[in-house]
Amino acid sequence: MHQVRQVNSPGISRLPLLQGGVAVIRVEAVTKRYGEQKAVDGLSFQVADGEILGLIGPNGAGKTTTIRMLCGVVRPDAGRIMVGGYDPEEQGDKVRSAIGVLTETAALYPNLSGIENLRFFADLYGVDDPHRPDQLIDEFGLAEHKNKKVGKYSTGMKKRLGLAKALLHRPSILLLDEPTSGLDPAGIDMVLKEIARLSREKGVTVVLCSHVLHQLETVCRRYVVIKRGQALAQGTLSELAKSHPGPCVVEVETDYPLEIEKDSVFEGDAGGGIGFQAKRLPNALIQFTLPSRDEVPKLVRKLSQTARVYSVTLKGEDLQSVYFRLTEGANNE
Repeated sequence: MHQVRQVNSPGISRLPLLQGGVAVIRVEAVTKRYGEQKAVDGLSFQVADGEILGLIGPNGAGKTTTIRMLCGVVRPDAGRIMVGGYDPEEQGDKVRSAIGVLTETAALYPNLSGIENLRFFADLYGVDDPHRPDQLIDEFGLAEHKNKKVGKYSTGMKKRLGLAKALLHRPSILLLDEPTSGLDPAGIDMVLKEIARLSREKGVTVVLCSHVLHQLETVCRRYVVIKRGQALAQGTLSELAKSHPGPCVVEVETDYPLEIEKDSVFEGDAGGGIGFQAKRLPNALIQFTLPSRDEVPKLVRKLSQTARVYSVTLKGEDLQSVYFRLTEGANNE
């Protein structure tokens, strides 16, 4: 059972619906200064119950400061934060009992073994299930190393143990800062699948910070893009791509006999040339630049009249491409 679902606590207004659910994290016009510098500047966003939100931005954007404010470790200078229906400033203990946190450097005791670390933190968190530490050690593939001192763990092993620690008390909210850094491909796959499973099966709400944007695409439903402490944009990937469009580039695997290796204009074989810029790529690929994505069906029909089409890949609408359009656009303002 999750420990905190107090979104309708006395004195706290019901939060707006997001994708059919109540927001369990709300950040409203929050500002945090360190001296003269604003680490966070009027930031606002919400996270729905059971949602996985990607909080992304360049180094120094304010992501870690935001996570620390959500935990109640750092106090905002202005604005309001609610986590699970509680104010981290005034009800920090209740917030911390509801959340699991993984920072880029997990706080573990190097002179204790892996299992000793988990047992220590289980006692600290008041975990009643004596089998919980061993269960998590097994789930995260650390059974062979559970009696080894953590100081001798690899970076990836420490990261997995840190995530196990964050899950000890079965939190209803997870705040994860670079959870896959230092992991090998198998470890990355395991961690991302576990995050998705917790959201899907347990209804856990997740705020996920990472610089590896293609990994976020596999688990996040929405994103908040921040720079210099401010939200540049927020929404689903589709919403962000539509509101910040770029050139529509399509890579088509086809046996169409494009003769020219350099840039050319593809006229098609059915007459009435359609004027798409085309370039031959290796591995039977042709890259087309179209005025808009609405032209993709027309392109495929034209190609299919005289050739076989094996695959069509729309480029420029992945998270990384959209992210760079957003952040580079902000540089030019």
